[in-house]
Amino acid sequence: MRPSSAARRAVRLLVWLGLLLGALPAFAQGTDDLLPVTEAYKLSADTSTPGVLKLHWTIAPDYYLYRGRMKFKGGDGVTLGAAQLPDGEKHHDEYLGDVETYHHGIDASIPYTVGAGSTRLKLSVQYQGCHEVDPKICYPPHTEQLDLPLPAGVGVTPTVAAGKSLGAALGQLGGNRHEATTGMDSAPLPAEQAFRFEALAQNPHQLLLRWTMPKGYYLYRDQTTLKLKDAAGLRLKPAWPAGTAHHDEHYGDVTVYFDQVELPVAVEGGPGDRKPLALEASFQGCQDGGLCYPLMTRALTIDLGSAVATSGIATQAAPEMPPANAGPGPLQSSLIGALLLALGGGLVLNLMPCVLPVLSIKAVSVLESGENRATARRHALFYTAGVLCSFAALGLGILVLRAAGHALGWGSQLQQPLLVGALACVMLAVGLSMSGVVQFGASLGNTGAGLASRSGPTGDFFTGVLAVVVASPCTAPFMGSALAYAFAAPMLAALLVFLALGIGLALPFLAVGFVPALARLLPRPGRWMETLKQVLAFPMYLTAAWLVWVLANQRGADAVGLVLVAMVLLAMTLWWFERSRSRGAISKALVAVLAILTLVPVYLLAHVPPLSNVAAVEEGVVAYSPEKLAALRAAGTPVFVDMTADWCVTCKANEHTVLDTQAFRDLLQRSGAVYMKGDWTDVNPSISAFLQQYHSPGVPLYVVFPKNGGPGKQLSTVLTSSLVEQALTEAAR
Repeated sequence: MRPSSAARRAVRLLVWLGLLLGALPAFAQGTDDLLPVTEAYKLSADTSTPGVLKLHWTIAPDYYLYRGRMKFKGGDGVTLGAAQLPDGEKHHDEYLGDVETYHHGIDASIPYTVGAGSTRLKLSVQYQGCHEVDPKICYPPHTEQLDLPLPAGVGVTPTVAAGKSLGAALGQLGGNRHEATTGMDSAPLPAEQAFRFEALAQNPHQLLLRWTMPKGYYLYRDQTTLKLKDAAGLRLKPAWPAGTAHHDEHYGDVTVYFDQVELPVAVEGGPGDRKPLALEASFQGCQDGGLCYPLMTRALTIDLGSAVATSGIATQAAPEMPPANAGPGPLQSSLIGALLLALGGGLVLNLMPCVLPVLSIKAVSVLESGENRATARRHALFYTAGVLCSFAALGLGILVLRAAGHALGWGSQLQQPLLVGALACVMLAVGLSMSGVVQFGASLGNTGAGLASRSGPTGDFFTGVLAVVVASPCTAPFMGSALAYAFAAPMLAALLVFLALGIGLALPFLAVGFVPALARLLPRPGRWMETLKQVLAFPMYLTAAWLVWVLANQRGADAVGLVLVAMVLLAMTLWWFERSRSRGAISKALVAVLAILTLVPVYLLAHVPPLSNVAAVEEGVVAYSPEKLAALRAAGTPVFVDMTADWCVTCKANEHTVLDTQAFRDLLQRSGAVYMKGDWTDVNPSISAFLQQYHSPGVPLYVVFPKNGGPGKQLSTVLTSSLVEQALTEAAR
């Protein structure tokens, strides 16, 4: 049973009483050597930057401050934002457990707003620290009251006087903030036209906020706050995309957004059945080279229950916005270029390890056709039909979900344990068939693994289907740009890209079927082919083992146990199916019973909960979170972000050749960069939002963030050591 909040407060009080009582002997022995608290921790404040309070503590030698014991409270008319504190040194405290501490000095900044006409900034600052050598004591929490002068103009809210334009009124706020003339030739637009705001409900747990500005206007990232009204238990977790580094005369080095910015916001906590939300967004922006607008607030009502993209109703009228995925990035490519990249990517897919096991089925069937050109053409055409139909169905599914406001990435179907388990069983059944354990005949109809193993058009068609299913987790070179285009392009263009991928995948078999010179290069049929077929069964077993490993990382040992039971029952079903061929109806009925029993553990896979504990990341790697990434960037640390998944074969190849090498670890140390990894093996809204920010259709995604706070640089999906070294060297400058 979890202790109540009152009990937890009592425990904390007892801990601190014990801390203070334990410190009394130290006071008695040598308190004369201790500094007064205000000398041990000298606090200074700076209000020269409007809207931001900068604090600095100078910490004496042998003293430290607790990061988690700092509290800030605004006085009358003062509203404080979230304090921006650097990461501290990890430390295990005897009384407080794992904490972060500061030595020598610390800089903090706190955004604030004050009422109109205010000339003073009043607030209280509480902190606590300890002396870490004899006498080892901790000071009680200390509070300082600050009363600071504000710079001229802060707190003055401009008003539009009669007979004056908006530009003249806002000029009081902007002053001569910029000496450049960019954007000054035209009068400033009204706020609702300069900063158009919209909110979309992508699903019950995800919002997409969008600001659209005309040319020459920009939005501040750190002057934006989001609130929910009457939504107890719900929290908003924004994942800001990379913006543009900008030096502001008042705010210093900041991040701003021009033209349009899309902000994914996760809605966390609370019950699954959610009523419409009342969202309040406050933000500030400027006309480039001109003036700044006062803080703007927009209120919207968003219905999350339908899980459909719906436009909120703003207090200020907002014209209809373009679709969420119509960002400029992916569409900079032409349709012809995307089709050529897709064709090349599909062709290279034939060489990927995840596709080779399925192609072994067709390799045997083509060899069996010998020099019979009609049979070879039939194999090629029906296999191609299966590939194209599957890619078309996959593309249509993605487009429908995209139109409904859902995000679906390339290969993300393997995030579903039920599909992973079913595919593992299919691969086992196909392998058993190729090993000669079972021969599928017409009596099986068009079901199960027999579809891909049957001879004739049906087998050719469904081998193409199976090839697409196992190929989708792979990302070949050239596919990244083509898929990014398809995920953002209009429906017809997107479907053409998916079909081009299918043509590329089927092209080798089309060439063998329709080019006699290539067909004549194939060896003649013989008894050796039966041995080849049995040898090619083993890649099928390895693929099944790989899928079970993926399932273990998603749902743990319980899921592995279920799929292994399903495999044993499937093997029993196929064994008894062979024995029942010459037997009566009772034996055939037993086959149906065993087949139904096989489906039971596969069905139960869908109900195994995700792993409760986050898997530990390897040494030297930081688990991805938007907050951690923002903190590292704010501290001026270059970051290498790696979005990966266990079912992504390209990801594993990049790790083996580049990222898991000593050369890469040495490069991180030289550049001072942090290696941050996001695991998309299972569903993860934060990682999905990050992929959307960079218009990435799936994993792998590699982004390098420079230490100067500039925009991240997206790397190729296929890494080389020289490419990574160049990116990190530039980021560290």
